Amino acid sequence: MPSKSSRKGYAYERELLEQLTDEGFKCQRAWGSDGRSMGVEPDVDLIADDIKIQAKRRKAIPKWLELGNCDVVMFRGDHRESFAVIPVKEYVRLLSADK
Repeated sequence: MPSKSSRKGYAYERELLEQLTDEGFKCQRAWGSDGRSMGVEPDVDLIADDIKIQAKRRKAIPKWLELGNCDVVMFRGDHRESFAVIPVKEYVRLLSADK
């Protein structure tokens, strides 16, 4: 029987799959959360159109990643590339505008 953590991760992947599919994306979930089942790298959980997604669900996220009064949080490690954190609804809206 899968662990509680595995079930939680699977449920989140299904949630994202449904949300993205409902928004018009061609979305596929990797069997066993292993991208090799779709012919891609093992850390890929979903593919929405051509976007590879790794889904992570945590009991708590670091406070510094919470948006607060902002629209986006941007961060980077020393000598690393920058990342942006935005709500999924906003991300989907931005991607949909490009279609």
